[in-house]
Amino acid sequence: MTKYVLANWKAHKTLSDAETWIEKFRQLYNPHPQVEVIIAPSTLCLPALRQKLTADRECCIALASQDLSSFPLGSYTGETPAEMLRGLVTYAILGHSERRRYFHETNHDIANKVSEALAADIKPVLCVDLPYARSQIAALNEEGNEDLIIGYGPVEAIGIDIPQTIEKTREAIKEIQTISSGKPILYGGSINKGNVVDYLEIPGVAGVMAGSASLDPEEFAFICAAASLG
Repeated sequence: MTKYVLANWKAHKTLSDAETWIEKFRQLYNPHPQVEVIIAPSTLCLPALRQKLTADRECCIALASQDLSSFPLGSYTGETPAEMLRGLVTYAILGHSERRRYFHETNHDIANKVSEALAADIKPVLCVDLPYARSQIAALNEEGNEDLIIGYGPVEAIGIDIPQTIEKTREAIKEIQTISSGKPILYGGSINKGNVVDYLEIPGVAGVMAGSASLDPEEFAFICAAASLG
């Protein structure tokens, strides 16, 4: 079974920083066939990083966008439609709690983004939280979501270096499993090298999403190696 390890760099790292990170990470991490390593840099970095990774014959890294437009190609100033990301990324993080909170994205907005991503052959990582996961997932179209991945990120554990307890996470994953139709579920919320094994061992967890810990290539390499042992 594939284990996913996703690095969300958020609004960090210039292109030069990103290229240096990749070079260091490649020296530290030995690829594992059952671990899907994904990095989500800024949109501006994607074309150059795609070129760099494509040139690497032993590439072990997939790219993700941190967001995309809920609209198709057209007159939408400032937006990045999924079609423009086709071929640049394999995945897209959609509905992150920071997008919902700071940019007031609704379930309807995010459902449109999921549809746009799927139409462009991009696999959506739909971020959900309890107690809202049921309505967040129900907003999606019922068909065509075979490539959907669920990212469970408890709001109280994001960006504060205090993860949700193992017991609460276990119960949350169990509940999300009942409404996610067998989709892979990732846990994200203050993941680091000191706790990643505990979260990967929770039944139903198909991988993790790392934020701050992913900015350090050494720590992220450790997290990826831990996933390969599961």
